[in-house]
Amino acid sequence: MSLTIEEWHQRFKQQAQWTRALRDYIYQHSQLLRSQRILEVGSGTGAVLSSIFSEWPPDDPKHIFGLDINRSFLDFSRDQFVEFTLTQGDAHNLPFKDGSFDAVVCHFLLLWVKNPDIVLSEMVRVTRYKGIVIAFAEPDYGGRIDYPPELADIGELQSMSLSQQGADANLGRKLAAIFSNAGLINIEFGILGGQWSPSQLDHESSYEWRIMEHDLSCVIPQNRISQLRELDTMARSSGERVLFIPTFYAYGEVNQFRKKE
Repeated sequence: MSLTIEEWHQRFKQQAQWTRALRDYIYQHSQLLRSQRILEVGSGTGAVLSSIFSEWPPDDPKHIFGLDINRSFLDFSRDQFVEFTLTQGDAHNLPFKDGSFDAVVCHFLLLWVKNPDIVLSEMVRVTRYKGIVIAFAEPDYGGRIDYPPELADIGELQSMSLSQQGADANLGRKLAAIFSNAGLINIEFGILGGQWSPSQLDHESSYEWRIMEHDLSCVIPQNRISQLRELDTMARSSGERVLFIPTFYAYGEVNQFRKKE
C-alpha cells in the first residue's frame, strides 16, 4: 500500500504539530533564535521548514535550507514554499561546505538512515563553530505502550515492519550517545511529553491508521489490520485508548572550529 505525496505531507504536518511545544522550548534554551542560516536535513515536504519559518523568521527566507533525497518530496516543497532554498542530496554526504550554517536540524530522520553516526557527523561538519545541531524528534518503538491489552500487538508488529523497511525502531534510546560520539558539547536530551484529549485522538486517528495500514501491510493480512482498526475505534469511543511512543530529542553545540572552504 503506497501513500500519496499529499498524504505524506499531512503526516509530516501532524508530526510537526506534535513537536511544536518542544521546538518552542528549544528556541528559548538554545542559540537557535540568534541563527540566520538554518538547514533541515531530511526536509521532506517542507512541513517543519514552514513551521520553523513562521515561528522563527530569519532576515531572509532564502537562508532557510532544506535537503532531502526524495525528489518527489522536494518537488512538492518547491511548489508550496518557493522562498526556501532546497537541494536534493544524501544526508551521509551533505553537499555543503564546512561551517556553512548557524544551525542544522532534523526531525524524525535518524531512525531511517543507514548510518546515523555518519549523518550526525555531517550535520556537525556543516555547522559553524559554536553553532547548534538539533534532532527534534526520534521515536523509540521498543518502548511503545498500547492499551487496551488486545491492541498490544500493534507496537511489536509496527516495529517489525519498520525494521523490514530499513528503519531502526529503537533509535530514540541511542540518541544521546550518538550526539556525544559526534563531539558536541553542552548537550541536552530528553523525551517529548504526552497530553491527549478524546477529540484530539479522534482527529488524528485517520492519519495514524493510514500510516499504520501502510506499515502493517508488510507483516499481516488486511483482515487482521481491519480487526485491529475496529478494536482501536471501539477503544477510542469508550475513552480507554492509550497510545504512547517514547520520542526523544537532543541538541548540542559544535566545539570545533572549521574554516569555510
